[in-house]
Formats: sequence, structure tokens, C-alpha cells
Amino acid sequence: MENSRYPKFTFTWIGGLVLVAGLFIGTMAVTFFGSFWKIAFRENLELKDWFLMLTNAVGFLTAIAFFDFFIVRPSTGKKLNFNFSPTNFYTYLLIFPMMLGMMFISEFITSLIPVTGPFWGKYYEYFAQLMEQLTFEPVIMIIMTVIMAPIFEEIIFRGIIQKGLMNKGVDPKRAIFYTSVIFGLIHGNPWQFVGAVLLGGVLGLVYYKTKSLLLPMLLHGFNNLCSSMLVTYTKSESFADALKISEWVILAVGIVLFSLFYYLFMKKNKVHYAENLRDNRSEP
Repeated sequence: MENSRYPKFTFTWIGGLVLVAGLFIGTMAVTFFGSFWKIAFRENLELKDWFLMLTNAVGFLTAIAFFDFFIVRPSTGKKLNFNFSPTNFYTYLLIFPMMLGMMFISEFITSLIPVTGPFWGKYYEYFAQLMEQLTFEPVIMIIMTVIMAPIFEEIIFRGIIQKGLMNKGVDPKRAIFYTSVIFGLIHGNPWQFVGAVLLGGVLGLVYYKTKSLLLPMLLHGFNNLCSSMLVTYTKSESFADALKISEWVILAVGIVLFSLFYYLFMKKNKVHYAENLRDNRSEP
């Protein structure tokens, strides 16, 4: 792997602090800019649909830049670089149905989490109100959830955290699990936690096997696009509600889809890319 153009950095708690610091500083910089603009020009940019999109973008970019300058370059002598190589068309025919199956499974499990009661009811009501505030202009929502979130989140969670853990010597299964749990926790609520952990496992598996961030980005975007379309046209993120079928049917279809295409992807698909100068060739 000496000829690799990708830095072999590791991820530790220090790297985590650097990511959080970068995210915080970037977000605060945009916030201060908004406050200055409000004082100088008497216009509240926070009321603009695009301002939240700008805040998220700057926060993620600053976090990635901080990790690059303070962790990767000092330890490896190389700048942060990722593999975005495409794979053969057959692989895409396997990973998207596998992802859809896990989406169905995660929906069923999420449906079991209470949304009423003295604790869960108030928590869910707050969560629902927060989501309503985020589902504003459809174009902005699509850009944020289907394009920006998959790119930035996959770079950080799969490209930095998962890869950094594996570079450190953590077993790939554990690295995928740890990364998926962290991915779920940052969503900040139990209803999205379940889906984020399960779907994060699929994203981590695909990244581990193909060594390319392009595929988990596309899968992440596919998941978010489905959620956005469901919210936009049915006011719910439920496939069962949209299709007027039982959650148990969704579960059964999800298990069949995921099991079948997981088997084909893991056992029958021989494509396994290496991160070296021969990025577009598969290992023998």
C-alpha cells in the first residue's frame, strides 16, 4: 500500500474533538455573520430558507478542513483525499435493493417506538415540530437532504471515522458498528436513531467492500430522497402509510429484499476495490 495516494490516518477521540470543534467554529462564524448583517442592514438572514443550508455547509466544511489540517497532514504528510471511483453496473443492481430492504426493516422497528405517553408524547411532539420547521421550501430541502447531507455525512462518518478506525487496527465489523452508532446518536432522537444505525451499517458495509465513497453517498441520497418524497406528498415518512399496507408486510418484504441482495453482494459479487493508484481495477 506504499503507492497509495490516500493518507493512512487514524481516528481517535482527539480526532473527534477536532471534528466537533471545526463544526462548532464554522457554525458560529455563520451565526456571527448573520448577527452582523441583521445589525448593519436590518435584515434577518435566519428567516431565509437558504441560510440554514449555508450554515450546515460551512459547519461541515470547517469540520473536514480542521481534521485535514490538524490530524491528517501532520501525521501522514499528505492532504485528506478520498476514493470516489465508480464500480461495475452489476454492483449497483445489488446495493440499492439491499438498501431498500433495510429501509423497510428500519421503518418497522421505528414504528414500535412509542409516540404517546407522558414522556414519549411530549418528546415526539417536539421532534415533529422541529421536523416541520425543516420541511420548508422543497428545493432547499432536496438540496440539503439529498445532496449536501449524503456528501458531507459520508465523508465524515465513513471516509474519516470508519476508515480512521480501521486504519488504527479496529476490526472492520466493529468499526462499522461504532460508526453507525455514532451516526445514529448525532440525529438526537430515538425515531431517527434506529434507522440511522441500521442504514449506517449498510453504508459502512458497502464502503468497506468497494473502498469508494461514491456508493454510500448514492445510497444515502436514495434513502433521503425517499423520505423527502414521502414527507412532501404524504406528510409521513412511512412506506406503509403511503402504500396503504401493513407494517408487517413492509417488514416481510424488507427481510426478503435485504437477505437476498445481501447474500448476492457478499457471496456472489467479486468486485472489491483497493485504494491504490489502480483505483479502477478490482483485486484478483
